[in-house]
Amino acid sequence: MNKVSKMNTEGSKKPIKTWSRRSTVFPDMIGHTMLVHNGKAFIPVYVNENMVGHKLGEFAPTRHFRGHTSLDKKVKK
Repeated sequence: MNKVSKMNTEGSKKPIKTWSRRSTVFPDMIGHTMLVHNGKAFIPVYVNENMVGHKLGEFAPTRHFRGHTSLDKKVKK
């Protein structure tokens, strides 16, 4: 929060890197880009007014669904 308020006074929009997925999005963060860690890489999240009140981790998924296996691969009895 200190970084965001400092950047608001300076007027800069440099991305802010964070590991804290549990941080709540505040109205001061609107218009900033947060780099949220998903366990492997940093995902850029642009904060808008619809995200206020949510957590940063909601916008950086940690798992990637690759689909279910097809029926051809299953063994028939």
